[in-house]
Amino acid sequence: MSRSLLLLRIALALAVACSSCSSCSHDASSSSSASASASASALASASPVTTPELRDALRAAARAKGPAYVPRTRHKNADGSPIYVNRLIRETSPYLLQHAHNPVDWFPWGDEAFETARRTGRPVLLSIGYSTCHWCHVMEEESFEDDEIARTINDKYIAIKVDREERPDVDAIYMSAVQSLTGGGGWPMTMWLTPERKPFFGGTYFPARDGDRGSKRGFLTMLRKLRASYDEEPASIKESADKLADSIREQMAEGAASTTASSASLPGAAALDGAAAFYRGRFDETFGGMRGAPKFPSTLPIRFLLRDQRRRGAPGPGGDSLRMATVTLEHMSAGGMHDQIGGGFHRYSTDERWLVPHFEKMLYDNALLAEAYLEGWQVTRREDFAGVVKDLLAYVARDMTTPDGAFYAATDADSLDPKGRREEGWFFTWTPSDLEGVLGVQNARIVGAYYGVTKSGDLDGRSVLHTSRSAAAVAKELGIGEGALRSALHDAQPLLLAARAKRPPPLRDEKVLAAWNGLMISAHARAALALGDATYATRAERAADFVLRTLSKDGRLLRTYKDGVAKLDAYLDDYAFMVAALLDLYEATGRQRWLDEAVRLDGIVLAHYEDQAAGGFFLTSDDHEKLLAREKPSYDGAEPSGTSVETLNLLRLYELTTREPYRVRAERTLAAAAPALATSPTSRNELLLAIDFAVDVPKEIVIVTPPSPAGDAGDAGNGGDARSSAEPFLARLRETYLPNRVLVVVAEGDALAKLEPVVPLVGSKTAQHGRATAYVCEKRACELPTTDPEVFARQLTRRR
Repeated sequence: MSRSLLLLRIALALAVACSSCSSCSHDASSSSSASASASASALASASPVTTPELRDALRAAARAKGPAYVPRTRHKNADGSPIYVNRLIRETSPYLLQHAHNPVDWFPWGDEAFETARRTGRPVLLSIGYSTCHWCHVMEEESFEDDEIARTINDKYIAIKVDREERPDVDAIYMSAVQSLTGGGGWPMTMWLTPERKPFFGGTYFPARDGDRGSKRGFLTMLRKLRASYDEEPASIKESADKLADSIREQMAEGAASTTASSASLPGAAALDGAAAFYRGRFDETFGGMRGAPKFPSTLPIRFLLRDQRRRGAPGPGGDSLRMATVTLEHMSAGGMHDQIGGGFHRYSTDERWLVPHFEKMLYDNALLAEAYLEGWQVTRREDFAGVVKDLLAYVARDMTTPDGAFYAATDADSLDPKGRREEGWFFTWTPSDLEGVLGVQNARIVGAYYGVTKSGDLDGRSVLHTSRSAAAVAKELGIGEGALRSALHDAQPLLLAARAKRPPPLRDEKVLAAWNGLMISAHARAALALGDATYATRAERAADFVLRTLSKDGRLLRTYKDGVAKLDAYLDDYAFMVAALLDLYEATGRQRWLDEAVRLDGIVLAHYEDQAAGGFFLTSDDHEKLLAREKPSYDGAEPSGTSVETLNLLRLYELTTREPYRVRAERTLAAAAPALATSPTSRNELLLAIDFAVDVPKEIVIVTPPSPAGDAGDAGNGGDARSSAEPFLARLRETYLPNRVLVVVAEGDALAKLEPVVPLVGSKTAQHGRATAYVCEKRACELPTTDPEVFARQLTRRR
């Protein structure tokens, strides 16, 4: 059946639903008074799917959390204890725990919920979101905390809550359904399912009642009408659900086409050229990024543009790519999306100027932006770009690092204002009087002028700090020297940060995700190598050790860790991002442990996630829970897909190990992606990096140092004496933008002998005359070895 016919059938089914209960709209419009008079205690004991014994056990689970636990609900007893407790109290996800005291009788995702739906003859209401999602909070407060809406859900549905960050597999399936139904998507995601887990209707955020926020149909009305349709038109609902499920399977299988490396040519420079032309045609010449709003950093892939500039050379079209990248980096760092006081970046900008952000901070955004600014610094040598990286990683160390050295997931967009109201961005915004209270009148005038703080503000009378004007221009306007301005800014920054820290902070999602930690480990490892700061490598090693040691079971990764509990089978992203992180960490430290772990984890990908016939990778393992579909992710969005990252991993592993299967696997995946890349190369931005690596002739760099008196220098400290001896060469490497290369630093003796079976390239290489010696190779053919860092620098930039 065609997609258009499918959507028509669904629309017809929903038309029946909307005409089957003529009184629903009237009932919804008068529901506020009914809700106000509802008995909370009656509702708390009315659930037909929660026995008194289970209810007592859930209350005991809530009490066991101790006196520091604060239930997130407005439904509380006089002593502050929650009136309602549902099954989510047993979960570790901060998002699920936010809903553990809703009057809705939530289930977590699992067989129990769907078996209960089947047994009771009810449809399922599935709600998917995440803990730092602003509109998820809005829908919670408007609908899931509302007694009447909760009673309707409890009477008519089995309700399931899912944290999309813990279950990206479930999220992907039902987001595909929402996009088929509505043409768009987002969170919170709201789906209506059959007990067989098949969707028959869905959307994103629904206002609570008819007329709210200008809506014609509110959530309460939809709940009633869709349940009426489910009861009165079961054949139509079943047909629509079956067809939509088939459509989901077709969409999920798009990446699983039977194209193989033997039946399709590999994508090459044409795909890179097409992507570059696309970005040139849509570039915002004024503010950088793509034209229009909202603006996400990921929509203009900086790292690809920098590679495009290098591949083409400047001047000419390559110069356009460099200009697009640098202009975008400049405006993002100057805008309010960049936390000017605390470091790091917010989720996205709501306007074209990068000024007013959506204020949540995600670990993955900051990891990816750190790498973009790091590469921007390597190309341009602009210290302001390096400064952004340093401030960002300082923010991560201060606010986003667990006591064990791993990295937290995110912080919320919302925080409490002085009146106790939850407001988006209040924690991060300022007024002139706020500045005066911290800095005094004179310094507040200087700092406010530089950061754009005005009486009218940018958001509800408060200003988002930004630096749209240069220090020189602001100093001239104020009639002071630029040095005096910079001194005032330098002195103000810690004072403002300390004052801000006294405000009620945004909620922090303290779960540890293997995939997102992998991205941040890579950012730290690359910063350590590029900036020459071993502190970053130390932090990266602590996080990597935590993931490998704690998010692990029987040698395989787990997805998430929180409150001492690691759980859920890992996904492709977890493996791919961690393999990349371990390769980066190996290059930054010289510790063979990290390379060995990367090889081991990739072996698990091969055995359980890879499509060895058609190419590409599945999101879930072959022994994962069976869902409606098994996705083969390919699209690179705010997060890169595991497919794209793992493809580049394989190319890097091939260059390091010379093992032909790595190259074959990478090319099989690239060939499978070739048709999609030909029509839409920009949908796979991260995969373009792998293509650029493949069409280039990567440098194979080996630096052999004299034996370490301490023994195995490659596994001592952060590379031990080997790294120290190699430092003159590493300093030259830092000065060279060379994205397509592999790096090995190893000491003669035991360390080299141990490494040679894994990296044959080091065989027969020595530290000549007892001095650190560099070998720059391409396709295993090496330039003359050199002990002179200047000769090494010239070899790095030479193209054959």
